[in-house]
Amino acid sequence: MTMSPFRGTRRIVAALLVCLLASSPLLSQDQAEYTFRVESEMVLVNVTVRDKNGNFVGNLKPEDFTLLEDNKPQKIVSFDLENVDAVAVQSVPPAKTLSNQLSTNQLSQTAKPQAPNPAASAADKLADQFKDRRLIILFFDLSAMEPDEIDRAVTSAEHYVDTQMAPADVVAIVSLGSALQVNQDFTSDRDLLKKQLQAFGEGSGQGYEEGTTGTTEGTPDAGQAFTADDTEYNIFNTDRRLEALRSVAKKLSHLQQKKSLIYFSSGMDRTGIENQSELRAATNAAVRSNMAIYTMDLRGLQALVPGGEAQNASLRGTSPYSGQSMINALNSNFTTQETLVTLASDTGGKAFLDSNDFTQIFKGVQQDTSQYYLLGYRSTNTAKDGRYRRISVKVKLPGVKVDYRRGYYAAADYKHSTKDDKELQLEEELASELPTTDLPLYLSAAYFRLEPAKFYVPISLVVPGSQIPFTRSSDRDKATLDVIGMVMDSEHHPVTRIRDTVNLAINTISEVQKKNVQYDTGVSLPPGKFHLKFVIRENETGRMGSFETDFVIPDLKSQPLEMSSIVLASQMQPAKKGVTANPLIRDGEEIVPNVTHVFSSGQDLRLYYEVYDPARLNVPGTAEGAAGKNIIHLLSSVAFFRGKAKVFESSQVELTSLNERDRKAGVFQLDLPLNSLKPGFYTCQVNVIDDAAGQFLFPRLALLIRPQGKAAVPSATN
Repeated sequence: MTMSPFRGTRRIVAALLVCLLASSPLLSQDQAEYTFRVESEMVLVNVTVRDKNGNFVGNLKPEDFTLLEDNKPQKIVSFDLENVDAVAVQSVPPAKTLSNQLSTNQLSQTAKPQAPNPAASAADKLADQFKDRRLIILFFDLSAMEPDEIDRAVTSAEHYVDTQMAPADVVAIVSLGSALQVNQDFTSDRDLLKKQLQAFGEGSGQGYEEGTTGTTEGTPDAGQAFTADDTEYNIFNTDRRLEALRSVAKKLSHLQQKKSLIYFSSGMDRTGIENQSELRAATNAAVRSNMAIYTMDLRGLQALVPGGEAQNASLRGTSPYSGQSMINALNSNFTTQETLVTLASDTGGKAFLDSNDFTQIFKGVQQDTSQYYLLGYRSTNTAKDGRYRRISVKVKLPGVKVDYRRGYYAAADYKHSTKDDKELQLEEELASELPTTDLPLYLSAAYFRLEPAKFYVPISLVVPGSQIPFTRSSDRDKATLDVIGMVMDSEHHPVTRIRDTVNLAINTISEVQKKNVQYDTGVSLPPGKFHLKFVIRENETGRMGSFETDFVIPDLKSQPLEMSSIVLASQMQPAKKGVTANPLIRDGEEIVPNVTHVFSSGQDLRLYYEVYDPARLNVPGTAEGAAGKNIIHLLSSVAFFRGKAKVFESSQVELTSLNERDRKAGVFQLDLPLNSLKPGFYTCQVNVIDDAAGQFLFPRLALLIRPQGKAAVPSATN
């Protein structure tokens, strides 16, 4: 069943800031305590110096090097010579450097505020342990490899372990299937490595055929009436792979030594702008972590034929005869290899393509990491502008060849981030298990039945107006908020998403500083248990707030009296034209839910709720009864309690017919002036009686009434 949010139900509403503070929970002590960030600005550069005969030049000192960034001299603050070839035959026990940091259930997110790490000294000892070691990560992308390609990857890796693995080599094995897993942490034990490699048997792959979308010309004729467009899945899979590579890079950034990641795959397609953003993020994380990526296409040397391979269905149309199918096949093959080449070249590695000799990649890694100087500096350019910084390294020796990484992307603060990076930031925050709470955010949700197994769920998000920075433009103050949200089912599978940008424009900031900004939307859901998560970001400084909660839509059929949620409100606004599915729209006006349940004594309290499929009875002496028609008999009132004492009860409202016949609902909309109630906290009890069925409900809600002079009447803004 496809579920999508109702479009056009969005509204921006100003409400009272004091209301929010009075009824919303404060941040916990733990949340407030760990809100600092630790970043390392050290830039590491691997430098190889060789004479005219190709021999490594050793015994150089820091003063022999001149290091420039964008033609400006930089001070070398760390200097080391890594001489892997000098390591004697000795074993390194498995080191828990990946397993302790990579989650097997989800991929890593961007850096979040964290508590102090008590294992920092252990990390330093680990770095010393890997001194003069060649760190190699074997990354098996099982999510896109066929069984025969997995066999080739395993065979080449086993050959390396048996015949090419040097005494200085320390190897880890990582795989990406349904989750990112550390199959074997860093070790020089050949037996442990071979044991894990042998575990990659047939069936580990989740291979797929790269699909073609659009016209059916040149596509395989498989005898099916419809084939889903798989472009979406390819985008998602590519993002997952790039995110996994970025995760590994980030978790190894504490090791200064050069890391070499060998990426086994059958190509990686890149089809959208989103992937370009992920690709840049992955390569930049690898560069900053001093990790070179060596990519291998396990498909090997391929013989492309006009009619397709023997195991594929015949192609439709005339393309096999016009040469177009060959062009399509070559373009498709190039596209899947382009990202592999980019990953390798931008991180200082190499791409091994169109070859059946899969041992060459291991020789290349060993040659590139035998001996090198490791130079570290802190850039004099402190601007976090996200720009590319060019690195130049010179040596005070004539006739030598110097190899090094040519540059890197600087970190970017929010103002200097690109549009794609900002969008990626939202997506990562939505997926993160560690929420950001820099911007206070509050949420409320309700449910109203549309059909027997379909409910409308209005969702309201509130941000204090005082927390939103405005900029002056012309004669108005303006600000924008980005909203992203997801509804997940009980198994945490995505059901629907919401993405919106809210533009605020007011005559003066003081209009909103003492109020709230409220964003209203809605989704359509069946009965069940759901998890809601929303993120809002203000786009001046980039501060974000998150809110997530569980939400249950009951199966009303199992309840003796079928009733909706109760929405409290104090204001209405004109309904947007064309929106009819929202039950909160009545007679051309939309009820604006009050998230905080805080009201001014000068306001009117509006309660909205519905009763479904009430019982019917024949009442003698009525027109309906005389005509032999059954009628409903619903009664409702509202009572206010302070403590255990009832201080007010409204007059009773009676319904004898359904006022929403299409939805088989009896709708109650009660308006109560609050000026007769003293300011303070109240328990509001809604009394609902189905007289025909002899059933009743008495749901209760807490609310606060403030003195009229303490809060301004809220006004709507679009």
